[in-house]
Amino acid sequence: MTNRRIDYESELNSAQYQAVTAGDGPILVVAGAGSGKTRTLVYRVAWLVEQGIAPGSILLLTFTRRAAGEMIARAASMLDHRCQEVVGGTFHWLANRVLHRYHKYLSLEPDFGIIDRSDSEQIINVLVGNLGFRDQHRRFPKKRTIVEIFSKAVNRAETLEQMLSREYGQFLQYQGQLSKLWEQYTTYKRQHHMMDFDDLLVYLNQLLREHRDVSLELSSQYNYVLVDEYQDTNLVQAEIVQALASFHQNVMVVGDDSQSIYSFRGAHFRNILDFPKLFPETKLFKLEENYRSPQPILDLANGIIELAREKYTKCLYTRKTEGPRPLLVRPADEGGQSEFVCQKVKELQLQGIPLREMAVLFRASYYSFDLEVALTRLGIPFVKYGGFKFIESAHVKDVLAHLRAWKNPRDRISWNRLLLLVSQVGNKRSQEIMNYLGQNKQSFRRLASYAKKLPTKHGLHRLVDLFEELAKPGLSVSQQVRAVRSYYEPILMTKFDDYPKRLRELDYLQDWTLKYERLTEFLADVALEPPSNNVPQDHPDSARDHLVLSTIHSAKGLEWRAVFLISAVEGRMPSSQAYADDEALEEERRLVYVAVTRAKEFLYLCSPNRVFDRGTGFRSVPLSLFLKHLPPGRYFHYEEKVAATGGADSGPELHEEASLSPGDAVRHPFFGRGNVVAVPDSLKVQIRFEDGRTRLLHLDYAPLERVGSIY
Repeated sequence: MTNRRIDYESELNSAQYQAVTAGDGPILVVAGAGSGKTRTLVYRVAWLVEQGIAPGSILLLTFTRRAAGEMIARAASMLDHRCQEVVGGTFHWLANRVLHRYHKYLSLEPDFGIIDRSDSEQIINVLVGNLGFRDQHRRFPKKRTIVEIFSKAVNRAETLEQMLSREYGQFLQYQGQLSKLWEQYTTYKRQHHMMDFDDLLVYLNQLLREHRDVSLELSSQYNYVLVDEYQDTNLVQAEIVQALASFHQNVMVVGDDSQSIYSFRGAHFRNILDFPKLFPETKLFKLEENYRSPQPILDLANGIIELAREKYTKCLYTRKTEGPRPLLVRPADEGGQSEFVCQKVKELQLQGIPLREMAVLFRASYYSFDLEVALTRLGIPFVKYGGFKFIESAHVKDVLAHLRAWKNPRDRISWNRLLLLVSQVGNKRSQEIMNYLGQNKQSFRRLASYAKKLPTKHGLHRLVDLFEELAKPGLSVSQQVRAVRSYYEPILMTKFDDYPKRLRELDYLQDWTLKYERLTEFLADVALEPPSNNVPQDHPDSARDHLVLSTIHSAKGLEWRAVFLISAVEGRMPSSQAYADDEALEEERRLVYVAVTRAKEFLYLCSPNRVFDRGTGFRSVPLSLFLKHLPPGRYFHYEEKVAATGGADSGPELHEEASLSPGDAVRHPFFGRGNVVAVPDSLKVQIRFEDGRTRLLHLDYAPLERVGSIY
């Protein structure tokens, strides 16, 4: 194959070209929404290879294996096959690879397995039962919350006490028990040769920090490190990047601080802001030319993010200067909001825009329930994203449990799950069988021995037959999955009413395994990066045109011709929980920025005058604070569909120049009425509300109004 040369200067805009050809040393690319971030990384890979850099010495870290593969494939199609030798994957993939190679340095077993979140929850549940905490403490946190606490503490490099104090104050009284539980959880994983996702990163970071020879070897192996979506990294990942580049400083990170919205996963907003502090010689490039949206939508996005407290200042612009201005609609209530969306969707369809090119975005999944009812009533098909994960579904995890137990006979979590599926096997019998099997690789022979004691029609005999089938030499991964599926099908048909749909999804799982040569690789990929949708894009069931409903978090990185942002009101955008936390409020602002920059052509902002609250019934709500400071004529058209009685403007809202003093009576739309007890500074006020709780609110964000005395 003849090597091609790329004319980078003509194929990239000025900012992209400067970043791509910046040479050695640390590089930070702040890439605004729709500014060609991926294009810049792809051309950077090609440029490095064209400069004579060995492709195998280039490491591309992304948040999905698919993204890395696609970038490398694009670089190869632009340049030549050499780019296919570039090493690319996720942080967890890299950790899995490195830890298997250097396992002896940390006294790890070479055949350690990887457990997902639900496996961790099951282990925690067993340990809590063994310790008797649930019996002793009625309000002891649930298994899911415990795993969440442990994971957040690890990802944010905080102690258990710090994490409890920050986000889980109601469980501080159980700090001692949780500390003991965490210790036992860690011991359990070690004894059973398991790692959860957090362990992979922690152990990799430990390896790089404690063994400089390994760090030097890896840094010498990967002379150039590229990181995508750097704003979504956590503290541990940032330290890993620093260690990988410590001996050559050749690291390029690309991201957008204005799109940092995953703190609930442990992402640390300050990573991208502090990158120049970690690498003092950093060269900074800003990508501000947008290729997605017309200028009126970008003007709104710029206006929203302009008031962010900390940011890399940038101003998105485009050559598409003309386009419809965003429309802000204030219907009477959520029913009116749903009616507006349905009507507008039908109008856009008549204009030739397919449903799949339209999306309805929202802050939380349940904000779309009213709309879902309306869409169903009108026969408008839709698909919803956010929350549900394909691999987390019970039937898929059942199949995987059989494969994991087959590969790692010491995996008691998988053994317990698959045994409980067998008829006439309950918790007591399951524990009895596992104790009989022991902790060795002869488990399957011992299972057959145990089954001989049981009646011939006992379900355990079918399980023995399955493992004998899996033991046949020469079976492909797909054939192994098919064998488990055949065994599991009658169980599934009695366990779930919607078994036809679940059987189709198991067919998809089997098809997905065709590319794997070894079961170990398949199980590792499933644990590290499962397919995220219940039906893949190339599956026959996905061919039908659907309107997209999605949380904003799930919509990041996607785009549609028309976007509806619903429930843009105080208490929902931002959420009511964010008012007392400046950092949380800033992330809420970035969420709105992400939402509006998904639109390629049309943008509709829906802000009902009233919403229904289970505690108080219908209540009036103001327009989201992230929008109300923007003049309608300049940033969007405004339309009041139906005026609500006692609507958003029913009280005198405090302005910036207004001052409050201790004793003043105020009302907040969500916390209710209260009295000012302290004014720490000109921007903050401490209020004791009627529910007895005292809250510290920020006057720039808190929609307060003065009222008569309540005490």
